[in-house]
Amino acid sequence: MTAPPSLTLRTPDDWHLHLRDGAMLQAVVGATSRQFRRAIVMPNLVPPVRQSADAARYRDAILAAVPPGQAFDPLMTLYLTEETDPEDLRRGVEAGIVTAVKLYPAGATTNSDAGVRNLRVLDPVFEMLTRLGAPLLIHGEVVDPEIDIFDREAVFIERELIPLRARHPELKVVFEHITTADAVAYVESEGPTLAATLTAHHLRLNRNDLLVGGMRPHHFCLPVAKRETHRLALRKAATSGNPKFFLGTDSAPHLVADKESACGCAGIFSAPIALESYATSFEEDNALGRLEAFASEFGPRFYGLPLNKGTVTLERIATPVEADWPTPLGPVRIYHGGETLAWRLKSG
Repeated sequence: MTAPPSLTLRTPDDWHLHLRDGAMLQAVVGATSRQFRRAIVMPNLVPPVRQSADAARYRDAILAAVPPGQAFDPLMTLYLTEETDPEDLRRGVEAGIVTAVKLYPAGATTNSDAGVRNLRVLDPVFEMLTRLGAPLLIHGEVVDPEIDIFDREAVFIERELIPLRARHPELKVVFEHITTADAVAYVESEGPTLAATLTAHHLRLNRNDLLVGGMRPHHFCLPVAKRETHRLALRKAATSGNPKFFLGTDSAPHLVADKESACGCAGIFSAPIALESYATSFEEDNALGRLEAFASEFGPRFYGLPLNKGTVTLERIATPVEADWPTPLGPVRIYHGGETLAWRLKSG
């Protein structure tokens, strides 16, 4: 099937984003606000965004960093700990400050050391979330050192997610940045209170892209890319038109020097070319007609938010991707950096 010369979509949202803070926030927020109207902003700063007042301050900092002339609405999250106060959560949600709560198993990924070790002690928080209709966002990996890193998502489903959802069946849960056929099958098999986000990079990378021909640190992320059979399952889910799967980039800026160090950081910075990358994957699967729903409709409907009113246009023009994104702290490698993509987001 021949691709159209352009593709106009209802303005999309990013349902999983890392912006950092300080100089890095100032440097990268415009990459997202150029493409997306709203984004769910992750709370794993140092220190984490634990309370509603922290979320309000962080939101103000983000809004102050948005480039002039761009409309952007950061949707704030709280970092779940075993000390999270349900009443503070209630106040934050009812005031319109907090949209969701993020669960990081302790030690699972970047800046997650303050995360959760025992989900059962947080049942009062989950009960409050259910009452408020606010989602729990889950980084779904176990951190047991005896579990192979490639199996941690599948084990999390059996060990943690199934029991959690049995105790709180009405709780809205987003299984973030899923990477396995196991996760796809589980989300498909469950009811409407469970959904999942899919990243641009997990739709394109498998573990060969990380390890074959030498270690490629700019393809290292957590959850780590899996076998090709899993990548194909993710692509099928993304392009299926199933409303339980929607866009969440998990774009995460790290300095090139930190990615290329002896213990390199996990994270892929896809914000500058996110829509172009998703469009490439959807075109390869003859599914461009389903991109708008995946990018612009399924997420807000799950969150109970209105659809955006504006549009963005992608042009089918071969476009080289700059290798790096400049920041005052040093360069950040862009996903697809040095490649040529077939799509370009139209300016203006």
